[in-house]
Amino acid sequence: MRRNYTIRQITAGDEALCSALSDLTLDVVRNNASIGFMASLNFEDASAFWQHVFDRVVAGKVILLVAEDTETKAVIGTVQLLIDQPANQPHRADVAKMHVHSASRRLGIGEALLHAIEKEAKKRNKHILVLDTVTGSPASFLYQKLGWIKVGDIPEYALYPDGEFCSTTYFYKKLS
Repeated sequence: MRRNYTIRQITAGDEALCSALSDLTLDVVRNNASIGFMASLNFEDASAFWQHVFDRVVAGKVILLVAEDTETKAVIGTVQLLIDQPANQPHRADVAKMHVHSASRRLGIGEALLHAIEKEAKKRNKHILVLDTVTGSPASFLYQKLGWIKVGDIPEYALYPDGEFCSTTYFYKKLS
């Protein structure tokens, strides 16, 4: 199944977008993805998280991209570039909170989001990107496929939403 979508940068949040991103986050957490939340996450807490992200976007600390279904306008994916780094690291950024709706996986949306966030990094003279993801997850294989270099694994780094331990793998990518 082919899904048509567009990717756009968010420069300020609104209630509808906050709601859509909160629903996306709840979907990802319900599918037991380790993205910083536990199974008890509710809509209000997810909304508070996204309001905080919007504040950081407006402050120029985060670049936020969303993938939207061109037909339904539903938010089906997102990724962040954390550009507010220490003074001795102006050349790098962290890629964070990339997630794709469970009904939209394996359609190239994650890959497209990564390519788009790398372009945004280049525009801001960020040439080293860093991220971490659950060891052995589909995302870890996607990152390797797209040229990210595996640095190493940390066992029992975090918890899945269901409370089980998961390891994380750190990656970096040097942009040319």
